[in-house]
Amino acid sequence: MPRANETTSKIFYKGKSEDFVVFVDDLEILKKWRNDRSIALADVLNGWKIFVTHSHGAQGVLDTASNAALENEFGTKNEDECMIKILEGGEFQTNTAREREGSKNDSKGSMAIGR
Repeated sequence: MPRANETTSKIFYKGKSEDFVVFVDDLEILKKWRNDRSIALADVLNGWKIFVTHSHGAQGVLDTASNAALENEFGTKNEDECMIKILEGGEFQTNTAREREGSKNDSKGSMAIGR
């Protein structure tokens, strides 16, 4: 059975020294939030975490953004303020992970060999 073929939506923010990523639920909620700030950030975001890609673009390895990285880029380490700046100035991207087949039953032992 194929696994890991879900669509992920994220905001990619190209900073001066780091690239930042936050995950969002979908574009429509983001558009509504950009016009109506009474919508809670928790309804827009898919997880409350800011990631950095160490200047490797939107597809780089994601690490949690340090307070120093946030302070250097946004002038504050307050995650709420940083999230708002990323959501306002970032680029919306979607990605569907490639399907992959997982092992069905590794305990078959020698039955799996020679057949």
